[in-house]
Amino acid sequence: METIYRYLIPLMWVAWVGYWFVAARNVKATARHESFASRMAHIGPLVVAAVLLSANQLPLPLLYARFMPATLAGFWMGAAIVAAGLAFAIWARVFLGRNWSGTVTLKEQHELIRSGPYRWVRHPIYTGLLFAFLGSAIALGQWRGLLATLIVFVALWRKLRMEERWLGEIFGVEYARYRREVPALVPFLL
Repeated sequence: METIYRYLIPLMWVAWVGYWFVAARNVKATARHESFASRMAHIGPLVVAAVLLSANQLPLPLLYARFMPATLAGFWMGAAIVAAGLAFAIWARVFLGRNWSGTVTLKEQHELIRSGPYRWVRHPIYTGLLFAFLGSAIALGQWRGLLATLIVFVALWRKLRMEERWLGEIFGVEYARYRREVPALVPFLL
């Protein structure tokens, strides 16, 4: 049973990464992409967040303090949130189809997708990832998990803002209307 608690959430993340790499092969040609420095400005924090969640020996003991007690219920609630978040991100990736990119990119003949999860939030992949990080933090129960989630939020918010500018440039009024009608990350909140 100990093995399940140690490996279930990492295995979910590994499976998600595997799917992401396979799905990345079938995309449209790129018309415009962000610079390497810009990409590193959101990839770097994501790597820091992943290290915070997975490292067993960081030199800051306060990060290992618990914000919630270690219980089976907490672990399983966190694991369920991870699974739901990753599934939501995959669902969004499926609906985005060949318009997807891991970087801030405009594709040739880029389309504005408003169906599936895109009818509830404009950036459902980010929503799913944020929930998956939050679920990981809950299952872990340590402050380093919440710090990792905050870092991911800041990195994705920065990336989201750049994407919104670019989409606004190519879709104009249509994208402005979409922004008014659909929240960025969390229905009814943000």
